[in-house]
Amino acid sequence: MLYTIDKRARSDLFRIRLGQAMQRAGMSQSALARQIGVDRSTVSQLLSGADARLPNAHVAGNCASALGVSADWLLGLSDRPENAADLLASAMSVTEAPRALVDEQIFAWHQEAAGYKIRHVPASLPDMLKTRATLEWEYAPHLGRTTEQAINASADRLGWMRNARSDYEIALPRHELHSFATGTGYYDGLPADTRRDQIDHLIELCETLYPRLRVYLFDARRVYSAPITLFGPLLAVLYVGRSYLAFRDTERIIAFTSHFDHLVREADVTSRALPDHLRVLRDQIA
Repeated sequence: MLYTIDKRARSDLFRIRLGQAMQRAGMSQSALARQIGVDRSTVSQLLSGADARLPNAHVAGNCASALGVSADWLLGLSDRPENAADLLASAMSVTEAPRALVDEQIFAWHQEAAGYKIRHVPASLPDMLKTRATLEWEYAPHLGRTTEQAINASADRLGWMRNARSDYEIALPRHELHSFATGTGYYDGLPADTRRDQIDHLIELCETLYPRLRVYLFDARRVYSAPITLFGPLLAVLYVGRSYLAFRDTERIIAFTSHFDHLVREADVTSRALPDHLRVLRDQIA
């Protein structure tokens, strides 16, 4: 944000912010003077507020560099004290994505965003909507003997996510549910009884949790989406297999949110119509 303030007020703001930055950095006037190559009296004048003069660009830039803050912030031209390198580093992070039930990082992000709307395009059916039988079939090849323990350990987290104050909007490609119902593609080998029970479970959740849970189906031949989760206005997370790409900068979060809203507008099956669509799929299971 750019402040429109007079010279005196800007000088006062510089003095206040310089003092705050020095305090956070634990740096004395003498130490700062040595760092930026000026006399201690110069730093003392900057902090005294005796006149309305601002330091020249060279001194302001050196102060910012020595204290690890943004020169724009010191001069009242920005609300963010971080320097450009820190802002870039915090704007995106890469986190390992283990092949496991509701992993620690995902759960932490859900807790951080409690109370905000969660928008989600999953890689398959969302874990939080799966029956125990479906989870066991899916994760047994990856977790082996620990499948039972993993499912039990995840039950509380899944329950917390279901009962959190957040609203959930989920957008799925229509062919994902068709593949599930027919036991083809990713779901090849999943028993018919498990598929039928899972669809009954989805119907129950979609009806009882609406409108806090809204699931839409879009046609992947018309629109496409990689797996992504939007944690309110705080975070956008792109799933790329072994890693999560997490974005915290407002511009990217807005872009991903606009993308998700487009999926919802283009949905062939709305959240209100989904239970009837699921009943048709269930009746087609041999």
